[in-house]
Amino acid sequence: MSNAIDCDFSVQGSGPALFLTHGIGAAKNAWRFMISELSKYFTVVTYDLRGHGNSPVTNKNFTLDDLVLDLEKIREKTNIEKGHFMGHSLGGMIAPAYAIKFPNRVLSVGLLSTVAGRSEDDKNKVLKIINEMESNGIEHTLQKLTSRWFTDDFIKLNPDLVKNRLKQVVDTDPEVFLNVFKIYANTEMISWLKNIATPCFLMTGENDSGCSPEHNKKMANEIKNSKLVILPKYKHSFLIEAPHEVSKNIIEFIKNI
Repeated sequence: MSNAIDCDFSVQGSGPALFLTHGIGAAKNAWRFMISELSKYFTVVTYDLRGHGNSPVTNKNFTLDDLVLDLEKIREKTNIEKGHFMGHSLGGMIAPAYAIKFPNRVLSVGLLSTVAGRSEDDKNKVLKIINEMESNGIEHTLQKLTSRWFTDDFIKLNPDLVKNRLKQVVDTDPEVFLNVFKIYANTEMISWLKNIATPCFLMTGENDSGCSPEHNKKMANEIKNSKLVILPKYKHSFLIEAPHEVSKNIIEFIKNI
């Protein structure tokens, strides 16, 4: 565990353990609208990725493997033997990578609003965004991308939530933010998803352009024991826009495995 960092984490509720990993430029509060519901059924462990929220960072050029070791260090500190591991966006890459490295600790895996099986064109689009952020700044670039995160109606009715989400991203250390964005851009899971032995839950929004239903169908086809849910109308940030629907589907999935 020499590469692992002591990340800030919280434990709430009782029942089987459910470890939740957030995405790029977020923090453990990404799950805040879901905790009250999930904690009725599970011991919910949320945490800040290194360099996010209240978690420290030393070397800002870290890897997906380092993020997996951070998660294992949290599991060790909670003294939880086994759990369900789910993540959103980049977190949906960390959770399955954790399941490959520590299979004996995992009861099920959740991949929420994440992606595998990208075409060259898909990958180039993500790399283009990174280049634009490096050239024009993160805030300027991402202000144009909020319409990819939320539906138009949600943006109109919840300007403060949208503004706060953008601020959270902008307040993230830019070196850390670009590093995790590059991990997200360069991670390709399609060749190893089939090696996950436990049941897998996949969920994406119908209108999530970067983590599309087509990508998720391809991912589900690679996994022997998987369930795919496509939430009508939603985009990438459904943890904030549709927390009840996401929670309900997670609870139902775990209950039925």
